Amino acid sequence: MKIAHLSNASDGFLRSICVASSLFRYEPVLFYQEEDGTVPLIQWFQGLQAKALEKCLARLLRLEELGHELRRPEGDYLRDDIYELRASLQGVHYRMLYFFHGTAAAIVSQGLVKERVVPPREINLAVDRKKRLTANPKRHTFRPGGLRQWRPRKK
Repeated sequence: MKIAHLSNASDGFLRSICVASSLFRYEPVLFYQEEDGTVPLIQWFQGLQAKALEKCLARLLRLEELGHELRRPEGDYLRDDIYELRASLQGVHYRMLYFFHGTAAAIVSQGLVKERVVPPREINLAVDRKKRLTANPKRHTFRPGGLRQWRPRKK
C-alpha cells in the first residue's frame, strides 16, 4: 500500500491519502477486430451524431477508469460474461457490449441502439466474438490508441 501525504493542503483538507494498489488502476479498453481488420465499434461510431458519440466515449473512459467496478447506471451485467455500457441522449438508449479478457483488459465488442432490452442475438454475437478473441487474441484485438484522443470532428 502506498501512502501519499499532502502537507501543503489548505485548511487541512485531505492531509494524507491512502491509495491501495487496486485503486486508481486503469483497465485498458480495447476493441474487438474482425478477421478482415474491420472494427465493429468504430463502424458503429461513424454513424453516430457528435453528442451521442461524446456520451459513448465518456462511458468508455469510465470503463477504463473503473474496470470491473463499473456499475449501474453506467454499466450492467447481461449474461455469459457479457456486460453493457449504457448511454442515453434525448430518449435514445445507446449500448456498447463488452467482456473482460484475462485480468487486465476490457474488450468492447459492438455498439447498438436499443428500445427495451438488448436483443439476445446481439448478446450471442458478443459471446461468439469473445470466443474468437480468446482463441486468437492478436488477430482479434484492436488498440484504439488512447480514448482521450477520440473526439468528434468539428464541422
